[in-house]
Amino acid sequence: MTPLANRYDIVFLFDVTNGNPNGDPDAGNLPRMDPETNIGLVSDVSLKRKIRNFTEVARGDQPGYRIYVQEGSILNEKHREAYKAVRNGGEKVTGEKLNPQSDDEARKLTEFMCGNFFDVRTFGAVMSTGINAGQVRGPLQVAFARSIEPIMPLEISITRMAATSQKEKAEREKGTEGDERTENRTMGRKHVVPYGLYRAHLFVNAKLAERTGFGQEDLDHVFEALKSMFEHDRSAARGEMASRRVIAFRHESALGNAPAHQLFERVVVQRKFRDELYPPGDERLDNAPPSRRYEDYDVSVRQEGLPAGIDIVDVL
Repeated sequence: MTPLANRYDIVFLFDVTNGNPNGDPDAGNLPRMDPETNIGLVSDVSLKRKIRNFTEVARGDQPGYRIYVQEGSILNEKHREAYKAVRNGGEKVTGEKLNPQSDDEARKLTEFMCGNFFDVRTFGAVMSTGINAGQVRGPLQVAFARSIEPIMPLEISITRMAATSQKEKAEREKGTEGDERTENRTMGRKHVVPYGLYRAHLFVNAKLAERTGFGQEDLDHVFEALKSMFEHDRSAARGEMASRRVIAFRHESALGNAPAHQLFERVVVQRKFRDELYPPGDERLDNAPPSRRYEDYDVSVRQEGLPAGIDIVDVL
């Protein structure tokens, strides 16, 4: 795999229509929000989950692209695979606790995990849960996504017309007796965001990539995931989600040529209203109707005065 020689800072814009992009289990699965500003949030864990899911769909069982964090998987058994490989299937690979016997063995264990599991060499992992395979700090770090403007989640009531048991069916049928028909159905609720445009920042550290083996092919795969991961993660709960822009700032050096926050400030998202552009939160938008589509925004990248050693890659 071609080594990664450049640092990257990435702006990722995506939107949701009539869906819940990331439910908060501590708030009855309401869409995550900043309670002080009503700005919508999507956690880094949620975004990384979608990259993992895309990798499973796109790469399958291709060597080097297995997924470490899977639903229902037993992580310690994956650690045990590393011990079997490093110790050549010999003794001392059973039991609930295993630890490397030397620094060299510890290095080989983490190398096995990075070489076989895409998400370990990409995001990193703490693999010291009983069967100790070490810790890896990943070169790709993902920040929380934030909506460009405040969101207003809707709570929608739903009903189920089918019964789950004979007892429930009999109770429902009681409501059909007499001249007046009464409904006795199971009620439920779902929460949706009518529309929200979200912005996330991602950081690729070339020096950490050297340690985990994360290469240029892996970065290209991440770009493909950011462009297409919502296409393979459809559900009624999430509504319509779409990747809108992926803008990468490529540094000439591995250590970087400019601070990330200064580069991110060059990607400007403005609200369109009556053929004019306004920054989100501008008081002149107080009487404007809420945004309900991507075309209600303008996304621009300021390229003048770009620091030396920085290239802009318009991935999407």
